[in-house]
Amino acid sequence: MCRLLGYLGPPILLDYILSKPEHSLIEQSYQPREMTSGLLNADGFGIGWYHPQRDTDPFIYKNTLPIWSDINLPNLSRYIESGCILGYVRSATSGQAVDLSNCQPFRYGHLLFTHNGFIQHFRQTLYRPIRNRLSDEAYQAIDGSTDSEHIFALLINELTVNPDIALEKALHNSLITLAELAQFHEVKVAANIIVTDGRRLVASRFSTRKPAPSLYWLRDDPIFPDAVIIASEPLFAGNWIGFPENSIISVGEDLDIQIS
Repeated sequence: MCRLLGYLGPPILLDYILSKPEHSLIEQSYQPREMTSGLLNADGFGIGWYHPQRDTDPFIYKNTLPIWSDINLPNLSRYIESGCILGYVRSATSGQAVDLSNCQPFRYGHLLFTHNGFIQHFRQTLYRPIRNRLSDEAYQAIDGSTDSEHIFALLINELTVNPDIALEKALHNSLITLAELAQFHEVKVAANIIVTDGRRLVASRFSTRKPAPSLYWLRDDPIFPDAVIIASEPLFAGNWIGFPENSIISVGEDLDIQIS
């Protein structure tokens, strides 16, 4: 299991959200509290963010090193600021390569995507069935070999086949497809996801077995006023609210939160 982080609010320096909280994403990489499998998140990491003034495609910084070993990240995170940030530390599923193509966040156009979870025995079960569901555009968007990126490809497929579809509906449809495939092939799936277009966050806590991996949200904390944070584990003491099982939460530009 990996650890995820999403931030939407006023522009902040990356280190305010990555390293300064008492149970920061960096600490969660080596001392997670709520992981249901694995002990560490030492198989790489990634940070994605959007420019605070210009409407550009998002930026990504990735490494296959553990996040605590990257000597460049502290300097970058004291310089870069953004109002929309995704972070991720990886605990690689057995048999999946530890390389940059498999590090998240994944990017497609203006979207950033992170996933925490698994598809049971992915290469032997849903690898081919998922690919059979994809348009050429979604299929060609896959660079790596992870179950996570193939779940993202299902989302890309929804968005490219139905250009007017809302991001929330596209994620919902993707999870329904994933659940149907998992049921047919009799495998377990967990899909905690955060996806953003830079203006809003859409996240899911989903699993075909209970309990689903942990996921929380927090709004308007005194440390981060006028902001929403989504995280696998609370970053600090505060009014963190757990996602309901098998739910999607949408955070709008005005920080309005919708739960379905």
